[in-house]
This record gives sequence, C-alpha cells and structure tokens, in this order.
Amino acid sequence: MTGDDLSYASAGSIAEAIKSKKLSPVEVVDHFLKRIEERNPSLNAVVHLAPDEAREAAKAAEQAVMAGRTLGPLHGVPVAIKDLFDFKPGWPATLGGIRALKDFRPDIACPFAERIEQRGGAIIVGKTNSPVMGFRGVTDNYLFGPTGNPFDTTKNPGGSSGGSAAAVADGLLPLAEGTDGGGSIRIPASWCGVYGYKAAFGRVPMWTRPNAFSAETPFLFEGPITRNVRDAALALTALAGYDRRDPYALDETVDFLGALDRPIKGMRIAYSPDLDVFPVEPEVAETVRKAVDALREAGAVVTDVKLGIKRSHMELADLWCQIIMPLNVSGIYGLQAAGVDLLGKHRADLPPEYLYWFDRYKDMTAVALNQAQVVRTEIYDAVQNVFADHDILISPTLGCLPVTNAKDGNTLGPETVAGEKVNRLIGWCLTFPINFTGHPAASIPAGLAKGMPVGMQIIGKRYADTDVLAVSAAFERLRPWQQTYDICRSRELA
Repeated sequence: MTGDDLSYASAGSIAEAIKSKKLSPVEVVDHFLKRIEERNPSLNAVVHLAPDEAREAAKAAEQAVMAGRTLGPLHGVPVAIKDLFDFKPGWPATLGGIRALKDFRPDIACPFAERIEQRGGAIIVGKTNSPVMGFRGVTDNYLFGPTGNPFDTTKNPGGSSGGSAAAVADGLLPLAEGTDGGGSIRIPASWCGVYGYKAAFGRVPMWTRPNAFSAETPFLFEGPITRNVRDAALALTALAGYDRRDPYALDETVDFLGALDRPIKGMRIAYSPDLDVFPVEPEVAETVRKAVDALREAGAVVTDVKLGIKRSHMELADLWCQIIMPLNVSGIYGLQAAGVDLLGKHRADLPPEYLYWFDRYKDMTAVALNQAQVVRTEIYDAVQNVFADHDILISPTLGCLPVTNAKDGNTLGPETVAGEKVNRLIGWCLTFPINFTGHPAASIPAGLAKGMPVGMQIIGKRYADTDVLAVSAAFERLRPWQQTYDICRSRELA
C-alpha cells in the first residue's frame, strides 16, 4: 500500500501490514503526516499536529514489531483525538476553540487517548477541530474557524466531532476519536459519509473529575469514527472494558469482531422515519427509506413504528440544552477558579447562543432539574417500549443535509427543516434522544442526496452493542459506500 491506496486503507489492514512487516510504522506515520500537511489547509480538520512526537512513537512501534512483542489491534496506526474534553499530557486543550485557552496544556490523558495508545498500540498524531464546549451540532469556533466538509468544503462537516469525521473522510487518517453528548459522533459521521459508533453507556469507560458521576446527565460517550464497520469494532476491542476510575464502567468482555459475521435473518427491526416528532427533509427521508430495504434483503423483518413520543422536537431540544448545562456550568466555574474568567474578561470568547443557555440555567433549581429528568424518562420509556417487540430501531441520523459555513466563527445549524423552525444548535439531529437513554447507536452511510452524504441511525437494546455491529456489517456488505470517497479524493486543494 502506497499513495492514495494507503490514504484510504482501513486501520485494520494497516495494522496487519505492520504486524507482518510489509509496512513500517515509520513509513505509515510519515505518509499521513505529509497528507495532513498537503490537504488540511483547505479543510481545517486538524488543529494541532505533533510530528516529532508521532515519529518517535513510530520508531518505538517499529522496534516492538522487530522484537516480536505482543502487539495491540491497532499497532502503529496513526489516529487523532478531538480538541474538546480530550487530553494528552502537555498538549493544548482549547475546549473547542476557546481563544483564552490557546495555551492551556493540562498534564492529563483522557480515556480514549490512554486506551487507544496503551491497549490499542495506535499513534496519536494530533487533535481535531470542535465547537466551543461541544455545544452545537456543527464545527466552528472563534479560534480556529470552521472545518470544511470534504464532499464540499463550503459546507460544514457537522459536530461536535466534525474535525475527526472530516479527517477520516478525506483520508487524512484511518480512524479518529469522537465524543458524544448529544450526537457528536453520529452527527458528523452522517454529514461526512463515515461510520460513527456510540457504544452502550458504560461499555467504553470515562473517568471524569472532580465529579466522577457527571457523565450521566446526559449520557456522555467516547468512541471511534472510521470508514468501515470492522475498524470501529477493532477500536472498541481496545477501548472497552472495566476501569475502576469509572463508577459506571461495565465489567464484561464483548466479542465485537465476532458480531460482524452474524447473520441478521429474522431480526426484528423497527423503522421510524422521524422518531415521531422531528422534521426530515424529503431527500433525506427517501435516502434512508431506500437504505432500509437492504436490511430486508438480508432477511430482517422491518416494521414501521411509532414510539409514542408526545413532546415536540423544540421541547426536546430545549431539554437537552437544559440537562447538559450543569456539566458546562461546573466547567466554566472550574476554569474561573483556575484563573481563566470566561464570564468576565473573556466572555466574548463564548458564542452568544452558548451564553444564552448558560445564563438561563446557571442557577437551575433541583426541582427544575428533577422535572427535566422526568421528561427524559418519558423518552427512555418510549424507546424501551419499542424494544419490547423489536431488536433494533432505525431512523435517519439527521433531518437535513449539511449547512454552509459562516465567516464569523459562529456557524449554526439550519433555521428550518422541512418548513418547520428548529433549535439551531441541535434540533435537526435525531441523535440526542439516544443520549437521554444510553442505548448503543451508530450512524452508517445510507447514500448520497444532492451529492452529499446521508446517515442512517442504527440503535440497539440497552447493552446490545453486538446487535448494532451485526446490522451495521450486514448493511455494509449489501450497500458498500467506499466509492463515495472518490468525491473527497478529487476535491480541489485551495
């Protein structure tokens, strides 16, 4: 594998070539560093690159191969982590492009970084772009600006893991980290035509401090963004498993790779074209509807369903903004205590939409939060009721195609979808209800509409990651999407 073939090679095939000594980790890292240097200026997906550190790690990885040591499933594979609540010791952490934090370098590692390196054997080469505090479904900020979508760089890749999804779609890296508090893995996976996997809550451990319990309101996740299902399963093999630092971590071994060959004949699949209440543009709805036919071809029994959700999409989007705010408030006040006052001197570093919700809920009462959790429980019950009679729930990932990037560092989602006004931060995303519930879910490329990718959301029972992976792999076999990356390959480099 050389040149473009290596750029779009799977993480698994690169790892196998390294293990069999057909490729050197040094050659691989040099290749992807060069590709990032050539293509990233016109994409703005990678916002921090550590070439010297990556090359040193590649040399160590090569020595491990030559010495015959036991190697991880992603040994020598270059990856990136996200520039949000994602850390590697000594690296900058701007929490989504906050200007006041451009020199902030905490001496800690996030769970993804620690496990993908230590258990996976991967080499982290840099960090990818994200919006401020991850508080919207697009990627743009005042420090770094917007990331372009490699299918059309005037468009946004989605967020908040938009830099990661764009990098993977453009062949800058075979795998990158996403985090997901409202769809931030699945949203950009949908708009960039890649595969994004959010595991069941607790499957991939997260350790948050000083509050070890903060990841459950709403349910927060770290996970892989890849160009195929098998690479996601490989990453999960390294990422999943018990960790004493996470009070919610599941102590269970799962055969993620084994699930990929499992037939889905007879599997009971529920299809909701709109999760009852979300507006969906006709071209998106039609693309996903056609994609569902592939599951019928594989022998699954597909039934259209209603979940019984009574709240409007506007009310649900506002609910998400409310229940994720305590985590944000504690983060902002924590930075203030550390000497970075984002509410005073650096208030202009925060977008007005973020400040609106912060000011609205910074003094939220226990009664108000409890009532929000009651409404959240309604969504949980609605989803669980579907799984009383079905194994999988399918929906569009998003209600619309990518929006055009703004020029002021403050790109927002659409004002309307299918003629209905939506919450511009997240209301066009059919993803965040599954952060209310904690079920495993993936976005898989369903096809193109108007030349842009459309994602299909595959949701499993609460701990049934293997069901989601089995359905994903079956769909990929029947509707492979690798040829769509020819659009990214051929884009003009500004």
